[in-house]
Amino acid sequence: MPQMIMARFIGAVRRAIHLLPSKTLSYGLLLPSFQSHNATLKFRFQTRPYSSYEILKSPFDSNVLRILRNEIEYLSEDGPPTEPSRKFNSFTVEDHPGQQWVTMRSKFGEKEDIKIDVTMFDGCIFVPKLDDECNENALTREELRPHISLLVDISKGEDFDMLEFVCSAWPDCLEIQKVFIYRRGQLLLPRPWLGPSFKSLDDNLQNALREFLEARGVTDELSVFLHEYMMNKDRTELIQWLRNVRSFVEK
Repeated sequence: MPQMIMARFIGAVRRAIHLLPSKTLSYGLLLPSFQSHNATLKFRFQTRPYSSYEILKSPFDSNVLRILRNEIEYLSEDGPPTEPSRKFNSFTVEDHPGQQWVTMRSKFGEKEDIKIDVTMFDGCIFVPKLDDECNENALTREELRPHISLLVDISKGEDFDMLEFVCSAWPDCLEIQKVFIYRRGQLLLPRPWLGPSFKSLDDNLQNALREFLEARGVTDELSVFLHEYMMNKDRTELIQWLRNVRSFVEK
């Protein structure tokens, strides 16, 4: 959605540029060819060294500002962003306006602190989509599945190491990619070994680690929540970016 909006925005700017007059105007203003008081007006424009720049620049600025206002109005009225949720089950959500990530925190039992750092959409894949009749031999189109990255930290206090999970959040499910131990106070090696690929582990161990995370609230339902949250954040950040650009051009 944001890519489509930006493409439409850039195309509108290009069209606006083509609408500017094709003639090169002397000093940026085409004065009437009268020989009376208009000659005095023309002389005044000629004696201002910066007037040519201002007048040539202002039509472009006006077009950019008009397009920016239209985009802001469109995004604000057509499915405007809502106030983001600050809680999901036992997790609290800490948004970081202007940044591409959020933090979630929770506790499990009396000893464990759970922190999840979550990116905004950082990739996608296209998967075949069946037709309406679910005919396996008729793959007529592809479905976009956006991707979100998670780093789940599970700690039992500052005197202990942390267990970390690298996860992928898809629109309807959560996948574990890596599991490793982060040792506090240890210098970070240039190329540390972070353990085997999760999918290469024994099936029983994979299931046990999934259940370990699910017991702490890191579930498929969390993945669904994060995709809805990031869709809203993505639009909020885009509107704010447009406003920042508009503010700069207006100065």
